[in-house]
Amino acid sequence: MTAVHVDTGARGRAPVGERTVTDDDVRRSLHAVLDPELDEPITELGFVRSIRVGADATTVEVHLRLPTSFCSPNFAYLMASDSKDAISAIPGVRRVVVELDDHHDSELINAGLAADAGYRGTFRHEAEDSLDELRRTFRRKAHTAAMERCLTGLLRADRELPEEDLGTVRLRDLPAGREKEALLRRRTALGLPGDGDACVLVDDEGRTYAPGAVPLALRRARSTRISIDGNAHFCRGLLRTRYEGSGADQAFRAEGSEPADQHGLLPLTVKEHQP
Repeated sequence: MTAVHVDTGARGRAPVGERTVTDDDVRRSLHAVLDPELDEPITELGFVRSIRVGADATTVEVHLRLPTSFCSPNFAYLMASDSKDAISAIPGVRRVVVELDDHHDSELINAGLAADAGYRGTFRHEAEDSLDELRRTFRRKAHTAAMERCLTGLLRADRELPEEDLGTVRLRDLPAGREKEALLRRRTALGLPGDGDACVLVDDEGRTYAPGAVPLALRRARSTRISIDGNAHFCRGLLRTRYEGSGADQAFRAEGSEPADQHGLLPLTVKEHQP
């Protein structure tokens, strides 16, 4: 993974008793924060603009950036709020400042974060749904995409495997690797079983499909996955266009390629803006 550009102050470390907080601690915490729609860490998407650890290592200031100024405010708030929570959980950190730069609702979001007002307290009458419902929606989509990646991998590995047979594939039948690990995490988030005997192809409630319904279920899952990968590909390109040099902060699922490239989508080439 490429490094996030940081401004750490005092070389990013200072003693807190016997505990030292560094910019790497902050970056690792932020790696657990996902873009809700793209289902990728904000560190790998290049959304972390800067990290600064105070001289006494009790204060952390982080600035986030997004591909456009009009990215969905609820998505933006969720990522900023999750970032603040993740950093606050680092032992020794006492004060956290997270600010979203260059967004049309930056002032509102940053004020809400600073006051710990919460989502509804920040947006008030504009808050349509709770963040919990938003999280559930995108957890379901993330699970569907992860499930499709694993099953499509089996089809590519065995060209003679009928699609109808995918309904009987168990978790133990999946090869070990990043995609299986991702699927298991998504199942855990939804409360679905993760034992080896559990069927892979299930709906959001864990229900399986009859053989005749499997191809349609797989096509719908593939549509969800392509949408997520395509949006991620597009957002990466927009970020590189908006912020010169931000491509250095982006990491990909496969060396030298973006997630969308791995699944046959048309490539999107974006040139860096030259001043």
